[in-house]
This record gives sequence, C-alpha cells and structure tokens, in this order.
Amino acid sequence: MVDQDPDVVLELQKVCKQYAGTDTPAVEEIDLSVRKGEFVTFLGPSGSGKTTTLNMIAGFITPSSGRILINGRDIADLPPHKRNLGMVFQNYALFPHMTVWDNVAFPLVERKVAKETIRTKVAAALEMVHLTGFEKRRPRELSGGQQQRVALTRALVFDPPILLMDEPLGALDKKLRQRLQLEIKRVHRELGITFLFVTHDQEEAMALSDTVVVFDRGGIQQVGTPDELYRRPQSRFVAEFLGDSNLLEGALRRDGASWVLEAKDGPIHLDGWAAPEDVTPGEHCLMFRPEDVLISDSADAADDWKATVREVVYLGSEERVIVATESGGSITVRLSGDALQHRPEVGQTVALRFSARNAWLIPPGQ
Repeated sequence: MVDQDPDVVLELQKVCKQYAGTDTPAVEEIDLSVRKGEFVTFLGPSGSGKTTTLNMIAGFITPSSGRILINGRDIADLPPHKRNLGMVFQNYALFPHMTVWDNVAFPLVERKVAKETIRTKVAAALEMVHLTGFEKRRPRELSGGQQQRVALTRALVFDPPILLMDEPLGALDKKLRQRLQLEIKRVHRELGITFLFVTHDQEEAMALSDTVVVFDRGGIQQVGTPDELYRRPQSRFVAEFLGDSNLLEGALRRDGASWVLEAKDGPIHLDGWAAPEDVTPGEHCLMFRPEDVLISDSADAADDWKATVREVVYLGSEERVIVATESGGSITVRLSGDALQHRPEVGQTVALRFSARNAWLIPPGQ
C-alpha cells in the first residue's frame, strides 16, 4: 500500500507496453490519475494506445514496466478476475445460452453471494436500465441496444470500484448510439462510480465525459475537460483531432494595445483576443474554430480575406463550408442559425473575417 490522495481510485505510474520484436512501444511511460466518480474517456485514433492501456488496467495485457494502482494497491500481479473491475466489451460478450436474468446474476453467483441478495440486486439493476420484464429472454431475442444494456448491468451489479468500457456503442447505428449515450450518462450520475470509456469518436467523448485523455502514438497528448481540449488544445494533433480547426501561421506583432497576425493571405486583427501573458512577437500558429470565422458576400474591411467556396456540406441544423484562400490554403466555416439564410454557392467568391475572441495560440513546437 502506498500513500496517495484518497480521492484517487486509479493511478498509472510510468506504464509502458512493448511487444517482442517491435521497435516502438505500443504504450510509452503513461502517467495518469483518475478520481473517484469521474467519467474518463480514452480518445484517440486506431493504434494510439488507448485500448492497450485499458486492457492493462483490466489485466488482459501485462505491462512491460510501470505500476497500476487501484485505491493505492498495486494490482499488476493480479489476474483479471481478482481485480474486481466491471467490463463492457464492444461485442457485449453475453452468454448466449443464458437468460437475461442469469447473465446479470452471473458475477454474483461466481462471488457466492446469498440467493436473496442476488434476487434483490438483479431486480434493481434491471429496473435501473428499464429491462424489467425481459428477465426470461435470451440475448438472441434482444435488440442491439437491449443487449448493450444487459452487458452494462452485468458489469455493474456487483458494485465494482471502476467500470471499464471498450467502445461499447461501436456496433450501433447513430440514433441508437446517441440514445444509449444518454442512458450511460444517467447510470453514471445515479451510481456515482468511476467510468473508464474507450472510443475513437470525438463527439461521443465530448458528450459523455468529465475528463478526456487524448492518445496518439502510444502516449498521452493532453488531459482535460471537453471544453478545455476544444478551446485550448496544447498541440496541433489535439486541435485537429477534436473537431474541425483552422490553424493559421504567421508573424505576431503589436498594434497598440492589440495584436495582429500577419498571415499569408493578409493581416488578422486580433481585437478582443485574450493573449497569453508570456506571448512575444514572432512566428506563431493560431487556431480558429469554424464557428469563429465569418463569411460574407463582400469585403467590408481592408483586412478581410478573399476566398473561393470549394464545398458546402449540409448537416441539418448547420452547414460546413470549405473555402480556398488566394494563397491556396483551406479554411472551414460553420454556418448555423440566421447565417444559413445566406449560404454561399460552390465557386462563389466570398470574404472571410476572423472573430479573435476564442482564438488559441498553439504552443511552440507542438
């Protein structure tokens, strides 16, 4: 047992995984603390190390080095079934020959819980996920969403300190996926236990999480709330992976009390920009999200940029407009609300203006 913050339920210390015969670690020296009751999502592209990390926590993969602590106890030598962690897989892993009731009761039976306690806990768990009345059905008689809820219930019924979920919604259609996201969020709120969720879907991570851990190339790129990651990414990778972004390079210079970015296609006056205290003039990269770029039929100011509309993507409540600037760069603009009444046409020449209030300076070298 080691001394640590009592609110920390999981801690990874310099955890590394390198497979035999490979030159590059699958996971390289990860440090991470997870607090009790948090909903934490591991987000990243395929091969980024997020699932390998989850499997090391679960006990399915042995770390090459480092320590994994649960409530201060190093569990590296414990087999999966002795870690007392809940697990929901992408394919649900339900027992096809068992009823819903027996599937949910299975972890309690294995732990030799009293029969009356099993009856009480299983009934309450099924009621929580709105599956009362489905007790005698088998997995093949359930929809994908119902199977997912059975898997979730089975993983929670024995009150684990942490629930691990490896892309549990990946096989579902978008509408059902969104509905079950709300179910999972509700269950987390009601139970208050720690959830660790793996996904490659940025929108899913933003919708569900208290904290998002962004993985890339076997390492953690950034940890933060969805808003922090979206508005204040610490690298180009995070800026581009979490939603659409426009990264504009140029020389920053002072203009009285304000700043100006001298970019390839012209100056951008950063009126209202909350510049970092340590920012200095020179070459920098600024990020503008698509909703912070304004588009119009004609230029109203000398520093408006001219651009040509290359693509308009209809997304229902909004449109994504991709334009080419005179220097050959590409800018993404998001139109919503009243702006949709003035949607541009492909091939049209438009003017761009940047709202600098939410502009973010990407740290040098990142």
